[in-house]
Amino acid sequence: MFSRLQQIFKNRCLQLLVITPVILLQACAGETATPTEPAAGQERQGIFRVALQPIVQTDPAFISSDPEIIIASSIYDYLVDVTPQNTIAPRLAREWTVSEDGKTYIFTLVENATFHDGTLFTAEDVVWTFNRLRDPGVDSPTKDIYSNIDKIETSDQFEVTFTLKEPNPFFLYDLSDNHALILKANSQDPGSDFIGTGPFKKVSYSPEDRLVVEANEDYFLSDQPKLEKVEFIFFNDQIAQVEALRSGQVDLVMLLSADLFNSLSDEQGVIPLRAATNSFDVVRLRSDRAPGDDSRLMEALRLATDRQAIFDLVLQGYGEIGQDTPIGPMYSQYYTEDLQLPARDIDAARQLLADAGYPDGIDFELHTPDTGNRPNLAVVLKDQWADAGINVDVIVEPESVYYGDEGWLAVDLGITGWGSRPYPQFYLDTMLVCEAKWNESHFCDSELDRLAKITGTTMNEEERVEAYRQIQELLVERGPILIPYFFSQLGAISDKFTDFQMKPFPGRSDLSTVRLTDQ
Repeated sequence: MFSRLQQIFKNRCLQLLVITPVILLQACAGETATPTEPAAGQERQGIFRVALQPIVQTDPAFISSDPEIIIASSIYDYLVDVTPQNTIAPRLAREWTVSEDGKTYIFTLVENATFHDGTLFTAEDVVWTFNRLRDPGVDSPTKDIYSNIDKIETSDQFEVTFTLKEPNPFFLYDLSDNHALILKANSQDPGSDFIGTGPFKKVSYSPEDRLVVEANEDYFLSDQPKLEKVEFIFFNDQIAQVEALRSGQVDLVMLLSADLFNSLSDEQGVIPLRAATNSFDVVRLRSDRAPGDDSRLMEALRLATDRQAIFDLVLQGYGEIGQDTPIGPMYSQYYTEDLQLPARDIDAARQLLADAGYPDGIDFELHTPDTGNRPNLAVVLKDQWADAGINVDVIVEPESVYYGDEGWLAVDLGITGWGSRPYPQFYLDTMLVCEAKWNESHFCDSELDRLAKITGTTMNEEERVEAYRQIQELLVERGPILIPYFFSQLGAISDKFTDFQMKPFPGRSDLSTVRLTDQ
């Protein structure tokens, strides 16, 4: 059956990757994995300046924000990568095969990649990297994602085999997780070494100012990168980033709010960037302690929320209205359109508060990072909820503070931005099941865990579709999260540069193909 399916679906695997994971395992393995031979090397030209929020984490195993990820993915490489179309593409693995039972993955690696210190990249580096990412002692956010790996072995200097405990139809996507950048085996201090195989090498790093990288002249894809140098320049707020783009001090800004994006619409020399995504802002109430341990509080928040008004005021049309579940319209094969969220009902919200012991209303601190549309969302929610007696003090924090210790995972009420992923299982495994590393709502529901187990392991696509439908219904009925919308990613780039494509998760955008417009 394996050979027959390969023949039937030849040349269609990239489209099928994101649509039918079972076909990915049976037909696409190895079929699209061999890259074209690179063109002859050419002179690198241009210094590309990217405006970013300051970074906190530099160890790839612990990065989380878009600025941290775009810097790391410029210095390091993934085993397999995700394209702007959410399909899997080769990187340090040039081809792969998958067993018919979906448990064994054999990767053939490129043989001409070297680390920035001249060390040859081999299968040992892959084994060491992924063993570290799944090591409970390291406590990386990926330890749960990779807990299904039984063993990782080298059978050749340039061949590595992953054996799973049970099938995982999304395993290739898991291998392309943001943290899964390949490090040199036995690295002693990954947070400060900056030694990768990637298209750029670190030149200097000043945490308060910028991180500068230069072209890796020995990159295994000889026609990349096109640029001579990239400067990641740190700004504490988005307005300053936009003004720097206007004045020519930087060449790229991303993660813009709708207001700032619109303000650049007629700017000479600036090209707007927009990408449809499954990115969303989640409003969540901790469900493991008072007052959020009373489900009537979350229900009152829902009933006091006007999603259409939020969509119009905050997103200004750049996205889709949400239904309190991270499984959005981008996942057309899994998204359920027929969920019926209750209409805004202020009287019902007030009654729920009274029934929960708050007849005179309740006061909250609403924490939000200062990026994207989140501050605007917080202000709109403050106004809407006040009608129901839910009084909110909005606390806007730098992204580095919000996502730091005692930040987003600790506060009672918060707004968190979740980046777009190419498959929906990621959100369940990392934010919603009982033991999820980033379960910011501290939610635990045995039925959701049971359904998430099915969606993450079954090789039966019909069974997976039905389980995802039930998960969406469960979250609408009793979930601890409010997802008012899915937003488009918005940015802008100087017209002096070309060949940049912003990915749905902007931090994963590839800078190795960017070049001067007249080059």
